[in-house]
Amino acid sequence: MKKITLFSIFLILGLVCSQTLPIAMGAVTFGQIKPFFDSMLYVCLAFIMINVGREFELDKSRWRSYTADYFIAMATAAAPWLLICFYYMVLLPSNYFTDWNAWKETLLLSRFAAPTSAGILFTMLAAAGLKSSWVYQKTRVLAIFDDLDTILLMIPLQIFMIGMRWQLGVVVLVVFVCLYIGWRYLKRFNFNQSWGSILGYSTILVFAFQGLYVLSKQLFGSDAAIHIEVLLPAFVLGMIMKPKHRHSRTDESVATIISYLFMFLVGMSAPLFVGVDFGADVGGSVVAQVGSMTWGEIAIHVAVVTALSNIGKMVPLFFYREHSFTERLVLSIGMFTRGEVGAGIIFVSIGYGLGGPLLAISLLTILTNLILTGGFVVIVKRLALRVEREQAAANL
Repeated sequence: MKKITLFSIFLILGLVCSQTLPIAMGAVTFGQIKPFFDSMLYVCLAFIMINVGREFELDKSRWRSYTADYFIAMATAAAPWLLICFYYMVLLPSNYFTDWNAWKETLLLSRFAAPTSAGILFTMLAAAGLKSSWVYQKTRVLAIFDDLDTILLMIPLQIFMIGMRWQLGVVVLVVFVCLYIGWRYLKRFNFNQSWGSILGYSTILVFAFQGLYVLSKQLFGSDAAIHIEVLLPAFVLGMIMKPKHRHSRTDESVATIISYLFMFLVGMSAPLFVGVDFGADVGGSVVAQVGSMTWGEIAIHVAVVTALSNIGKMVPLFFYREHSFTERLVLSIGMFTRGEVGAGIIFVSIGYGLGGPLLAISLLTILTNLILTGGFVVIVKRLALRVEREQAAANL
């Protein structure tokens, strides 16, 4: 619970800094140091995604048995995403409902609602002796597929943002190569997996893809630059590493610190939205056309979006009918948990120039879900223990 609380605190601190430092330091000075913070954020994101990939476990000889789980996870990721996307579209002026630019921006911005980060949930269930339970095993599979589906669906969303250009072929090629490598060499390589090595891999990945972007920008111009996000390559790199089930306390501590730093930097990356009249200055972002909002209005929208993001995660309740309603409810609530991957999607959205009150609502929704995650974990743990007791009594 302490980790979730600190996630929230660091995100809040980052948000406060993003709104105060540009004014205190001056927009020009802050703009000069911001690329450094952005690079640090990308390295932290790559570090986290490598570790997510390391947790990805799949028995390739039984790949058909995962088909149903994958499509259920896809629906669980799509439902909250689309619900929030439609809600954001309703908030925009009605004439934008038929505007493709508005749809592609809201589709990208609302994608943060999809990822499930259930690491703390797995830890709590395992500590309670529930590691062999159906809820533990199925939540783990769905959470991993949920994150994988989010990463893969970011590719077409980025293509929508780029448009149909020749760079599209490069992006698609990189995606297919990454997927082939991940499947072909799953858990194959005995790479050094100390925190220092993973941080080194992360840095190399970020600077390689950033270097490609800068080089292509110089050669072809900013509109024709090749922009490949680090999410999928980092995840695949983690996939191909041999499992290492024992981690030193130092490795775990550094990974936690990097997660805290990442949440702070996500908050720091938010554009100025306090005191900005979005109705007068919308920049190049269609979603900013929603206009200015009071903090009371933003709070109401955060509550609605939070509710939609969790209602959409109830999809597993309608499947796995061979199990009891309580088990399916526990599984669904387990998908409510949120973590760093959703915040990473927000940063990608910011990178495409999306802003305005909808961005503030999205960031505050992530914060709200992080605060609520501790409660979700407690509910899941108690219900799962009750199911285990009932099943044990029935078998007597």
